[in-house]
Amino acid sequence: MRYLSTRGRTAPQSFADILLAGLAPDGGLFLPESWPQIPADEIAGFAGQRYADVAFAILKRFTGDSFTDAELREDIETAYSDFDAPDIAPLSQIGKGQYLLELFHGPTLAFKDIAMQVLGRLFARALAKKGGKATVVAATSGDTGSAAIAALGGLPNIDVFVMHPKGRVSEVQRRQMTTAPFANVHNIALEGTFDDAQSIVKSLFADDAFAKRAHLTAVNSINFARIAAQAVYYFTATAKLGKSTFVVPTGNFGDVFAGEAAMRMGLPLHKLVVATNANDIVARALNEGLYESGHVHATLSPSMDIQVSSNFERALFEASGRDAAWTRGAMESFAVKRALKLPAELRARLRSRYDAGRADDAETLDLIARTFRETGRIVDPHTAVALRMAEKLDARLEDPIVVLSTAHPAKFPDAVARATGQKVPLPPRLAALYDGVERVTVLPHDLGTVRGFIEERLRPA
Repeated sequence: MRYLSTRGRTAPQSFADILLAGLAPDGGLFLPESWPQIPADEIAGFAGQRYADVAFAILKRFTGDSFTDAELREDIETAYSDFDAPDIAPLSQIGKGQYLLELFHGPTLAFKDIAMQVLGRLFARALAKKGGKATVVAATSGDTGSAAIAALGGLPNIDVFVMHPKGRVSEVQRRQMTTAPFANVHNIALEGTFDDAQSIVKSLFADDAFAKRAHLTAVNSINFARIAAQAVYYFTATAKLGKSTFVVPTGNFGDVFAGEAAMRMGLPLHKLVVATNANDIVARALNEGLYESGHVHATLSPSMDIQVSSNFERALFEASGRDAAWTRGAMESFAVKRALKLPAELRARLRSRYDAGRADDAETLDLIARTFRETGRIVDPHTAVALRMAEKLDARLEDPIVVLSTAHPAKFPDAVARATGQKVPLPPRLAALYDGVERVTVLPHDLGTVRGFIEERLRPA
């Protein structure tokens, strides 16, 4: 299995190479040269298997000879040994034909754990084989940072720098990052938006001399290993329910693109529904044909407060017929003009897989309140956005509707209290969160300042 860049100017790489690199040197995102195919009978058989066994069956098709079967199985088993739910990603029915896919039972109570716990172990193993060190730089809108810290904190020869937008994540999300005790973890509160933080990360990678000197890599959803690991729960849910429609709260487009990856591997899905908040760049692109960034709106669902969805490039590349030249030109033009008109044929291909819509804060609060009133269940604001989109689907849809529930409601206590009047008890994992000492540095939205901060703190190998 080899991997190519969406922009076509990087030589094919192994899985270990793209795992450690994160972003392609030409600025593109890695994808497999061809999608592995999983037969229908094997997919059906997943219904009776442990989650870790399904993950092994899928991920081994991507890892090639970078890891032995024994190494891969060991890392998957270890990754999921600390989850609160034995099923890892359990399904719970909340209405007629409607289910929640609970993805928040890992160490940081968010869906990022399901992929990050595996990625962290494989990353450390690949680095040990290669030798040397790595510097992980991650921009986070709330959950990726804590998941990366939980996976990589304390590991040798790895420095972790996490940037979150100052004042734009929940207090629980912030404390999960800033109270981490690991010496190799450095938190940056950036004066700006998530898009500003993400732009700085991309600029650091584009600085070839710095990237090589710092051994720079990324573990957020631009790293294809995250996409591969997140595809697993689409398989496990479909094996149990049959062909379904998945509604996905969407920010950086990685979680929903994992559904497209599963489809391209042979999984029968009815549709992927992109659920956005007021930051609806992807919904507008799919519905109106114009991918155009605007002002980032602060909402009750902060992990989705994104106006440039990096992983959308992967969907554009596939919809263009894997035309790397077109993708490269489109992304370079978008970087300058902040707008891209989608060709009609390409948009039609996207629409064959995706529907999309948005929900504002008022609708989010209403869904949290109604879900609690009608079912007794409290959901977080991101799940509520997806539930609102599920409501808007055609009532005659016969296939099951699966809503991805991406975070524990205790991570967003203020929004939950506004909607329900209820205080969500802190899970045991978060019980000591407010007792920890925060370690964080506030930096301006300035590339040179951030680069200097990182260089001053790099440890020798």
